[in-house]
Amino acid sequence: MIVHDRLYIGGELVAPAGTGTIDVINPFTEEVAGTVPDATNADVDRAVAAARHTFDTTDWSTRPASERAEILTKASALISGRMDELADLIATEMGSPKGWGIFGQVLAPTMILDYYAGLGQEYEFEKTRAGLFGPVVVRREPIGVAAAIVPWNVPMFENVIKIAPAIIAGCTVVLKTAPETPLDAYVLHEILTEAGLPPGVLNIIPGGREVGAYLVTHPDVDKVTFTGSSAAGMKIAAAAGGLLRPVTLELGGKSAAIILEGSDLDAIIPQIVDAGVMNNGQACVAQTRILAPQGMYDQVLEAVTEKVAALVVGDPLDPTTQIGPLVAARQRERVLGLIDQGKNEGARITTGGGRPEQEKGWFVDPTVFGDVENSMTIAQEEIFGPVLSVLPYSDEANAIKQANDSLYGLCGTVWGTDAAHATDVARQIKTGTIGVNHFAMAFSAPFGGYKQSGLGRELGPEGMEAYLETKSISLDPAAG
Repeated sequence: MIVHDRLYIGGELVAPAGTGTIDVINPFTEEVAGTVPDATNADVDRAVAAARHTFDTTDWSTRPASERAEILTKASALISGRMDELADLIATEMGSPKGWGIFGQVLAPTMILDYYAGLGQEYEFEKTRAGLFGPVVVRREPIGVAAAIVPWNVPMFENVIKIAPAIIAGCTVVLKTAPETPLDAYVLHEILTEAGLPPGVLNIIPGGREVGAYLVTHPDVDKVTFTGSSAAGMKIAAAAGGLLRPVTLELGGKSAAIILEGSDLDAIIPQIVDAGVMNNGQACVAQTRILAPQGMYDQVLEAVTEKVAALVVGDPLDPTTQIGPLVAARQRERVLGLIDQGKNEGARITTGGGRPEQEKGWFVDPTVFGDVENSMTIAQEEIFGPVLSVLPYSDEANAIKQANDSLYGLCGTVWGTDAAHATDVARQIKTGTIGVNHFAMAFSAPFGGYKQSGLGRELGPEGMEAYLETKSISLDPAAG
């Protein structure tokens, strides 16, 4: 069992202010895999003070971005050298299958670090424009102390997606981890320290909602970035709005995968299913609504059902496992409740719908629903489990209408033999990210959502610019 009895604050492991602890439960064995301190408001005060001190009194924010970029490059290499260890750790924390986790949980964070390291070497923090009376320097400066609150589903990915651009921008960070998955953050801090990150740039606070709420409204925080549920994001937006505090919110999703007439199902169905149930379905970008032409509906439903029924369920540390347990008992009960609701509203289960035969673990059978209408709860609410819905559409206009008939607008895909036409369809979907004939996130491009999927963007230069203030300096007209 992994035991941490201290907190990373100001570059040191310090004793927490309180005596509470958080048990990290392995969702496969249902046994305690580790413990960490349960941070208090007093710990938040110390962490924010450390971040504030480093930002205000050291050269961190004024160093050349290229120097900060070198830290990310070294950290990426160090993570790569511990890839198996980290994939195992995250699988133990939250049940992510190692076969997927090697890429999604560990390799992807190194790719984000590498991208921002490259951006730090080339980004222009000052540009000169022509002004009314003479040249104007448009300058980008670090915003200050960032409060970062991350979820449990892809913890290291989410840690890095917030920390890396903040580092390049020259900010300092107080990271509040999810109580389910704090262990990998300790390793990440060790790695960043070894890579040369100065004391106080990153401070880590494991804790629950109360600590997160206190951090969001702390008077010495300059910027808030949050990933999680839309309901929680609305509360954070309201709190930040009352303080006129900049906030980035990456929230829920209910993404549609649109299959166009004439698509090669043998080629695309395996990709769509993988994009729907990745990470045990615990992904905000999961393609969980599959829209099929009426004339191909039965064929699509049969192909999706066959693929999902064949998924291997089991120990997340077994590299052959495709579906592991959900993160917690409460999550399993929530997913099973939504499956029951789907049946009660008239949808038809074609595979799954219950619990697999496992001695222990918070498992749900990979499940497919047919005869789904877009107004049903299972087509509108983010389930966050291995549950897919297949919906028919009458024509492309109807497919676009159904895809857009959602409170969310985070992600999506369009699949067709004519890539140019599929791209035209993609342009009409109200979503922040959409792929044509593949599912992927481009780390050089902005990521975020429309509607209740959030505010602002992460990744790309836009993700780093969210940690910058903009200043215009009108130069002396007489200076020539």
